[in-house]
Amino acid sequence: MRPVPHSDENPIPKPLESHTCESENESDHGDRVIRQEEDMPSTSGDPDFIPSTSCHQPHKITQSELNDLVRDLELPKCKAELLGSRLQQWNLLEDDVSVCVFRKRHKDFEPFFNMENNLVFCSNINGLLAALNINYNPEEWRLFIDSSTLSLKAVLLHIGNILPSLPVGYAVHMKEPYDNMKYLLTCIKYDEHQWHICGDLKVIALLLGLQLNYTKFCCFLCEWDSRAKALHYTRQNWPVRQFLEPGQKNVQHMPLVDSKKILLPPLHIKLGLMKNFVKALDRDGSAFQYLRQKFPRLSEAKVKEGIFVGPQIRNILKDTQFEDTLTGIEKTAWNDFRLVVTNFLGNRKADNYKTLMGCNMSLKIHFLYSHLDFFPDNCGAVSDEHGERFHQDISTMEKRYQVKWNPSMLADYCWTLGRDAPETIHKRTAKRQRI
Repeated sequence: MRPVPHSDENPIPKPLESHTCESENESDHGDRVIRQEEDMPSTSGDPDFIPSTSCHQPHKITQSELNDLVRDLELPKCKAELLGSRLQQWNLLEDDVSVCVFRKRHKDFEPFFNMENNLVFCSNINGLLAALNINYNPEEWRLFIDSSTLSLKAVLLHIGNILPSLPVGYAVHMKEPYDNMKYLLTCIKYDEHQWHICGDLKVIALLLGLQLNYTKFCCFLCEWDSRAKALHYTRQNWPVRQFLEPGQKNVQHMPLVDSKKILLPPLHIKLGLMKNFVKALDRDGSAFQYLRQKFPRLSEAKVKEGIFVGPQIRNILKDTQFEDTLTGIEKTAWNDFRLVVTNFLGNRKADNYKTLMGCNMSLKIHFLYSHLDFFPDNCGAVSDEHGERFHQDISTMEKRYQVKWNPSMLADYCWTLGRDAPETIHKRTAKRQRI
């Protein structure tokens, strides 16, 4: 407190001559009230707390729980063994838990893979799925084939995307010519399983023996003339291809698969639509400038060419500020693009989906313009986007094994897909679907 000057109106206070404490009667009265409250029955609906005798005892981790923990953390073999040894040092593992088991965790799946001519492939699909406790039905799976800068990959994707992706073919520094495709299908015994096949349009053309690039007859369903641009916006129905015979109408080789087993790629069609839309924008307009500011890490060349990935397109679709920058015909085209993506290329197909298609012509848009009935009812369940995600998942394994890309790598990846403990004990949702 600040000092206060004293005066006649504010004299110096005088201390009391005697002090009195609380009487014993008042103290006894307070004790009686407390004892009466303790004796009264509780009116709360909550059960009484009963302390557990084992609340201070640590939980002993079993072998199956440790295996699933390593899978959730996506640890390599050396890190998994280090984690197990530390937990064992702190006496947190059961007595029968083995830490060294992670050194050979791939051994159970390695017999299902072989390596020939630099191609690692699964020679026993039924045995691999049985080892993962999956009831195998070829109609419930689709084969995804694609290549990256490092390797050519063939992956089994579950229709509905409930179960994880299973690698069945892996080749380092192998491109996508017709002969390699034929060799890959022979190794994985495609004739026995007859899966539906999804991939980009280049892979589809190779599997059906078509000539690559933007040729005159580049559609495998009809005899659409890609050079007759005067008819692209007026003619919708073209003569149906009766057969694919080498040497006629841009067919080079015998088809490797049946055209009815082909699934058109919704993701690549979506990327093609986005590319055409961005390339048609005014370079000096507010919409194009907004895209450059929204993705500063994207190169100038990719923005000009409209090269965006799936997550970036979903981000733009949710951005209301981007819609405010569009005017006139640009906004109309963007609204049509949104309707096609949400009401046809996704998990739901609108009842009036045939009236939503009105776009510039290209091979990808030709499928939307003339072959809507060839698309499945649920494009999201058979989308090639899940195959593209597999590239990201397997890249971690590629870095771990460096140049030793052999059957052990695919077997180790398959080990990370399973579950040993009951699913109910895992409270954290895994990054990808588990079995």
